[in-house]
Amino acid sequence: MSTVENPSVEKKYNKWIVILAVVIPVVVAVLSRVKLQDFGIEVEPLTFLPPIYATINGLTALVLILAVIAIKKQNRKLHERLMITAISLSVAFLVMYVAYHMTSDSTKFGGDGMVKYVYYFILITHILLSIIIIPFVLITYVRAISNNFERHKKIARITFPMWLYVAVTGVIVYMMIAPYYV
Repeated sequence: MSTVENPSVEKKYNKWIVILAVVIPVVVAVLSRVKLQDFGIEVEPLTFLPPIYATINGLTALVLILAVIAIKKQNRKLHERLMITAISLSVAFLVMYVAYHMTSDSTKFGGDGMVKYVYYFILITHILLSIIIIPFVLITYVRAISNNFERHKKIARITFPMWLYVAVTGVIVYMMIAPYYV
């Protein structure tokens, strides 16, 4: 990264941020409901993926925390690498999540009483924030690569806790529903 702030770089990416912020959730939602078997494509259900992508969520949370520690210690290069790793882990999660849902039926939560309400509260907030976090991550990243560090820091203060919540609740949702996988 160069050290000169470049607002035109940020501007250049704005349309892509808007496009990706809309396209990613729509594509994930649509593909998660499409079953390959419905198109005559015989494929074994990828039932081994949920614990893997839950682990990826956990790793994402850890990487985000390490990235914050790195930048607080003013290790910008390590921070940058860790953030690229967090983004890559999130992309890997999305690919596996979609692959699982394209080959397997959704699992119904089997808990009753208060735990059911807790589960659905966590699940709904996880899903909503996982959609909202997309433009925040993209804007935060673009502000960093355009060397607009003051604006980067401002939005990162919002992006970090939201992204961390999504990563951690992804693990919690998996742990709560895991007993009901067939």
